[in-house]
Amino acid sequence: MVEYINDSEGAPSAIGPYSQATRVGDMIFLSGQVPLDAETGKLVEGGIEAQANQVMKNLSLVLKNVGGDFSNVCKTTILLQDLSHFGVVNEIYGAWMKDSRPARATFEVAGLPLGSLIEIEMIANIPKRP
Repeated sequence: MVEYINDSEGAPSAIGPYSQATRVGDMIFLSGQVPLDAETGKLVEGGIEAQANQVMKNLSLVLKNVGGDFSNVCKTTILLQDLSHFGVVNEIYGAWMKDSRPARATFEVAGLPLGSLIEIEMIANIPKRP
C-alpha cells in the first residue's frame, strides 16, 4: 500500500502534483526539496550556503513527521546548478547528517525549479508507527 505524506509541520508544501514524501512499507521516498521557506513560499536568499541549509532543514522536518531523522536515510541524491558548489554543500550536508553516511550521488544539472541552486531527495527506512 502506498501512503502519500503531505502534512509535515514547518516544511513547505509540494509545488506541483506530488507529495512531500511517499511511504511504501517501511521505506520513505522524500521528494526533492528546494530551499523554500514554508512561511513565505519563496526561495531563501543568501546564496548556496543559505539554500543548502534550508533544504536540509526542510528534509529534516519531513523525516521528523514520519518518525525519523537523518540516521534513517539510506540514499541521497543532490542536484546542483553549479558543481563548483560541491565543497560547500558537502560541508553543510555533513554537518546536518552527523555520523550518518548513506549512499549518495551528486549531479550538476542545467536548471532546477524556481531557479534554485540546489535540490536534494532522500530515501529512508523508518518502521511504521503502531
